[in-house]
Amino acid sequence: MAATGPEGCEHYRRGCLLKAPCCSRFYTCRLCHDGSEDHIMDRFQVREVRCAKCGKDQQAQQSCEDCQNVFGEYYCSICHLFDADKKQYHCEKCGICRIGPKEEFFHCSKCNLCFAMALQGNHKCIENVSRQDCPICLEDIHTSRVAAHVLPCGHLLHRTCFEDMLKEGYRCPLCMHSALDMTRHWQQLDTEVAQTPIPLEYQHMMVEILCNDCTTRSTVQFHILGMKCKNCNSYNTAQDGSSHVSWPSRE
Repeated sequence: MAATGPEGCEHYRRGCLLKAPCCSRFYTCRLCHDGSEDHIMDRFQVREVRCAKCGKDQQAQQSCEDCQNVFGEYYCSICHLFDADKKQYHCEKCGICRIGPKEEFFHCSKCNLCFAMALQGNHKCIENVSRQDCPICLEDIHTSRVAAHVLPCGHLLHRTCFEDMLKEGYRCPLCMHSALDMTRHWQQLDTEVAQTPIPLEYQHMMVEILCNDCTTRSTVQFHILGMKCKNCNSYNTAQDGSSHVSWPSRE
């Protein structure tokens, strides 16, 4: 059984332990349970709790029926979530509790996820996007306690995974679209390309490229530092695998 006290565990501040419906063992939270057992606890099926202060076993509720110890400033009777007040709210469409305040978020029916109001009408929808695992750590996004970061392409990463990704690159690991506004970087690359001559034998070499940002195909002059999309000016391009290299005809 996980160690606990009035302040709960490393995951949540709470004054009770949950009786796992699967194995009848008491744990401070589902995460403590899942880390110790070889099975997953269904939080929605929790029916009993044990007061961490007086040890009274009782039905799940916000405070102890014997000593009035408050199990959580916030309590959801659906998720059986007890925690400090973080302006949480239960989203019926997500099926779980989210950190609010509620008025600062909206639920996108197509993405099937709550987003900050700033993204309302200002994000690319992908159906049930949060039901996919994070492509970096391969762990669940929808029920994760780690906030999700929405990329311009619409895909989601854990925020911590997004920050780690930026140490190695700038592209979405799923679709290769730029994950940041790269305008200033492309302008700097324009200067570097202009200042970097290429060998004479490659100066008239033309290649077909595919832009990862706008999906446009174009034929451009080859350059070792990068090849710029004619449509959106992005250097996030790759030589089209089905293309051919062309050279000027010679007499």
